[in-house]
Amino acid sequence: MGIQDIPLNDLSRGIARDGDALELAYKSVLSSGWLVMGPNHDAFQSELSAYLGVEHALVVASGTDALELAIKAVMPEGREIVLTAANAGGYSTTAARRAGFRVRYADVDTDSLCLSVESVTSLLTREIGVVIITHLYGNLTDIEALVVLCHSFGIRVVEDCAQSLGARRRGRFAGTFGDISATSFYPTKNLGALGDGGAVMTDNREYADKVKQLRQYGWSTKYQVALPGGTNSRLDELQAAFLRTRLPQLDTFNARRRSIVAQYAAAAIDGPLHVLPADGEHHAAHLAVVRSSRRKELRTRLAEQGVQTDIHFPVPDHHQPGLCAPAQSLPATEQASVEIFSIPCFPELSDGEIDRVCAAIGNLR
Repeated sequence: MGIQDIPLNDLSRGIARDGDALELAYKSVLSSGWLVMGPNHDAFQSELSAYLGVEHALVVASGTDALELAIKAVMPEGREIVLTAANAGGYSTTAARRAGFRVRYADVDTDSLCLSVESVTSLLTREIGVVIITHLYGNLTDIEALVVLCHSFGIRVVEDCAQSLGARRRGRFAGTFGDISATSFYPTKNLGALGDGGAVMTDNREYADKVKQLRQYGWSTKYQVALPGGTNSRLDELQAAFLRTRLPQLDTFNARRRSIVAQYAAAAIDGPLHVLPADGEHHAAHLAVVRSSRRKELRTRLAEQGVQTDIHFPVPDHHQPGLCAPAQSLPATEQASVEIFSIPCFPELSDGEIDRVCAAIGNLR
């Protein structure tokens, strides 16, 4: 990346902006003597649950851990299959397999690139215990209809909100529609830590109690393993303290992301790029994603104009040898995988940089 290039993301800018608050949080943890599951851990859980309007928020070591624990907590007895999308980077597949379950895939809607009622209906059977709905790229998809459909088969719904934290529809947040939800605080997320972290959210006390036990070895009390399948997945005090400083900024920064995507969409009118829309509060605009059948050419031309790009995600799960996925035909997923790519979208982009990206998009013909 050249010195004048516009980066896809630049975490150093957010760290510099929040530097004073992060330093105070760091010093408070050092002086407290608490390093794991202390006062910041508990306070962040309370603040996150209050923000989302959900009864229970349980923080863990990573977003993938959060998905795994959520699946374990809600899988109905006697069922062993997780249905999910294959276009979201392999995280749900990895979590389901780590949880000890088999995976099947449904195709995605051609516009939203998320699961839809139409794409999953014919695949639902009573072997399936969990459907994972990933709100891809920040888009809070049509979750209400999906929940009703899945519940009619006795299937539990896990929302993957790793890219959609803060998105809301009719006053309800992503992560509050299904039976349980999971999110990630990886540094590039809309609410990012300075390391790994994740959380599980639910209104169901039974599920919350299971996650609380599973994240710490399955203990009922210290050294008493009561629940099988436990692990060691704890968010440390430093990350909890850092996240507490950033949670109040989430809505402002999501709005900034939506504004950036809207400017790109306006610049792309009548051009060869289709910008996936991020209009309205239902979209957290985690990424600015574009589509074109001329992807390789257009990425090269944007790079020549100093605009960095990447692909989220280039290889669907069912084409990943290491995931041991079943062979399936998923036409919409496969078509999107050869057309999509991402362009710069993070709150600290300057107005001048956004204008340069818009100009570069406008130069594409």
